[in-house]
Amino acid sequence: MLGLMQDWPLLIHRVIDYAALQHGARPVISRSVEGPMHRTDYATIRQRALRLSKRLTADGIGLGDRVATLAWNTWRHLEAWYGITGVGAIYHTVNPRLFEEQIAYIVNHAEDRILLLDLTFLPLVERLADKLPTIERYVVLTDGAHMPPTSLRNAVAYEDWLAEADDDFAWATFDENTAAGLCYTSGTTGLPKGVLYSHRSNVLLALTVNNPAYIALSPNDMAMPVVPLFHANAWGFTFAAPMSGAGLVMPGPKLDGASVLDILESTGVTVTAAVPTVWLGLLQHLDATGSRLTHLKRVVIGGSACPRAMTERFERDFGVTVDHAWGMTEMSPIGSYCSLKPEVAHLQGEARLDLKMKQGYAPFGVEFRLTDDDNRDLPWDGTTFGRLKVAGFAVAKAYFRSDEPILDDRGFFDTGDVATIDEHGYMAITDRSKDVIKSGGEWISSIDLENLAVGHPDVAEAAVIGVQHPKWDERPLLIVVPKEGRTPDKADILAFMAPRIAKWWMPDDVVVVHAIPHTATGKIQKTALRDQFRDYRLPGAA
Repeated sequence: MLGLMQDWPLLIHRVIDYAALQHGARPVISRSVEGPMHRTDYATIRQRALRLSKRLTADGIGLGDRVATLAWNTWRHLEAWYGITGVGAIYHTVNPRLFEEQIAYIVNHAEDRILLLDLTFLPLVERLADKLPTIERYVVLTDGAHMPPTSLRNAVAYEDWLAEADDDFAWATFDENTAAGLCYTSGTTGLPKGVLYSHRSNVLLALTVNNPAYIALSPNDMAMPVVPLFHANAWGFTFAAPMSGAGLVMPGPKLDGASVLDILESTGVTVTAAVPTVWLGLLQHLDATGSRLTHLKRVVIGGSACPRAMTERFERDFGVTVDHAWGMTEMSPIGSYCSLKPEVAHLQGEARLDLKMKQGYAPFGVEFRLTDDDNRDLPWDGTTFGRLKVAGFAVAKAYFRSDEPILDDRGFFDTGDVATIDEHGYMAITDRSKDVIKSGGEWISSIDLENLAVGHPDVAEAAVIGVQHPKWDERPLLIVVPKEGRTPDKADILAFMAPRIAKWWMPDDVVVVHAIPHTATGKIQKTALRDQFRDYRLPGAA
C-alpha cells in the first residue's frame, strides 16, 4: 500500500519559486566582474531565470543537454543555474584553476553545447576555442557596453542574448532524479572525473545545509559563499540561501583580504564560507589595518584542514564562531560539520579547541564507515584510524560516462581519506590514502607531476610529496634522482615543467637525492619520504 501524499518532485526551480513568493525582496548583492556592486532580489532572479530558460529553448537546449559555466560568484551565474536546470538541462561548472588541457578535456568529455563565461576568462577561452568542437555558442556574462571584440564563434553579450526572450515561460517538468549539475573532480590521479548531481540530491543537500545542527541559514542572515560555484555547488549555499530566505552576497572575482573585508562590512554579511587560504588573507589584512568585523557571526571553513591558530584568532579576537566542515565533490559536497553536541558542549579551553579541529559528525543522509584494507569495520574509539567510506542521498554512485566501479560491496564510496571517528561520532582526517596534495583548497596530483618531471633529460626518477605551508596548507616538493652522469638544475627542471601545468601546480622546491625509497612491490614509499622531509622548510614559507 502506498501513502496518499501528493507526488511533488524535488526540483530545483521550486527553490527559486519559493524564494520569489515568500522572500522576493530579499537582496542578492554581487561585486560585478566589471567592477561596480550590483543589487537585485530573489523575485528578479526568478524572472530572469525564466527568461534564460526561454532563451536556451530557442537555442535548442533541452532535457539532458550540458551548458558550461566558467564564471565567478555573481548574480548572473546564480540565475544561470536556475535557468539551465529549469529546462531540464545540466549546468557544468568548469574550474578555471585547472590547467588548459584539463579544461579542454572536461568540456569535450561533457559535450557541452553552450559556454557561459565571465570577461576574466575570455583570453583563456579564445586560446582553447579550436579545441572545443562541441561548443555552438559562447555567451559572455556582461552587457553590450562592456562586450569586447572576440574571435569566439557565435559570441554574444549575455544581456543582449537574454533580451531576446521574455519571462513568459513554464518550467519544464521531469523526474526529480533528472541530472541537474556536473562537476569534475581533480582529486584523483589521471584525468578529471565527472560527478553528476540530480535535482533531488541538490534539494536534499540544501535541506541538510539548513539543518539547525549545521549551517542553518535563516531569513535573518546575509550569507556569502566565497567558495566558488565551481567547487561542488558552492557547498550548497546557492540553493540553501533562497530556500531559507537568507540574503545572498556574491563576492565576484576579488578575493583578497581587503576586498573580502569591504564586502563583508558593506553588505552586513553574517555567515560566510571558504577555504582557509581566503581567511588567512583576511586576517592578515585585519592585522595590518587594525580593522574590525562588525556584522560577521559565523565562518564555515572547509576544503583544507582549518589551522588551529585561525580558529583561535576568529573566536578570541573577533568574536566570530568558526565551524569546521568536510566533504568532497562526490558528496555534493557536505559530509560532516563540527557543531557541538550536548555530550561535548561542556568542553572549554584547549579541550574544546581540540574537538573543533576535527571535521565533525555526519548529518542525516550521510553514513560513515571506517574500515581496514580488507573492508572490515573498525571501532569508533577516536584512536583507531582506517579508510573513511560514505553513503547517502547526495553521494555519487558512479562517475559520468565511466564504467569504473566506485562503491564497495555494501554500497559505500571510499573517500581516499584516512580518519578516526570517536565515540560521539566526530570524525578527524589523519591522512590521505591517495597521494594527492591539497593546496589552498585545490587538489594537485603528485603522480601527474612525477610523470612530467621524469620527462626531463637529466631526471631518472621523481617523487612528489606535500610539505606543510603556512598559507596554502600544503605545497608540492619535487624530489628527483639524476640520470647517471647528469647534474639536474632546479631552475631548468621547473622551466621544463612550467608550460605543461597550471602555475599553482608548480613545485615550490626541487631536491636532488641519490635514491628514492621503494616498497617491496617497487612502488615509491611516500611515507618514508614524508618522514625524511617532515621538517623541511620550503623557500619563503618561514
